Amino acid sequence: MKPGVVSRTLRHSHFEDAQAIATGTLFAALGVALFKQAGLLSGGTVGLAFVLHYAFGWSFGLLFFAINLPFYALAWRRMGPAFTVKSLLAVALLAALAEALPGWLRISELNPAFGAIGGGLLVGAGLIILFRHRASLGGLNVLVLWLQDKRGWRAGYVQAALDAAILLAALPLVPPGRVALSLLGMAAINAALAINHRPGRYIAT
Repeated sequence: MKPGVVSRTLRHSHFEDAQAIATGTLFAALGVALFKQAGLLSGGTVGLAFVLHYAFGWSFGLLFFAINLPFYALAWRRMGPAFTVKSLLAVALLAALAEALPGWLRISELNPAFGAIGGGLLVGAGLIILFRHRASLGGLNVLVLWLQDKRGWRAGYVQAALDAAILLAALPLVPPGRVALSLLGMAAINAALAINHRPGRYIAT
């Protein structure tokens, strides 16, 4: 057997999955908090929730949770019940943290460029943790993971294309400078995914 090759697939325990969902979602929530503080957007269902939040002032957490609901049918059929349940828990936790963090963590001053890069890297790290435990933050993440599993398309590249389309569609609602910085944040997220989340690189399930 070649060095570095594991002879069998390792499975995560329920406790390992639980701590991964908590940790990965916290990382992502901190990244979202930086985006929100800097007035930035994001991609996927997070980005859609941001657009509606900025346009109407509705609760970001509730919007994010509601937008994800239609995607669970695809997740159940394509990714299985365990993935769906873990993703639902992660989405619900992120929605709750998005509402709670402003009261727990107060940022008086934030450079928007740092918010874009730092927030993007935090979200990317959180997604990697969730993906490696067969969970996601719902929505387009479900579609991206399904395409990687079935077609072999790299998750980071597919996510980048979808995210860019959402951000460009937000131009009528968000100042171009903020959209440009949001694209920088998305680049940070998707670079982390493209480099660290590849088929066959991580085999635990």
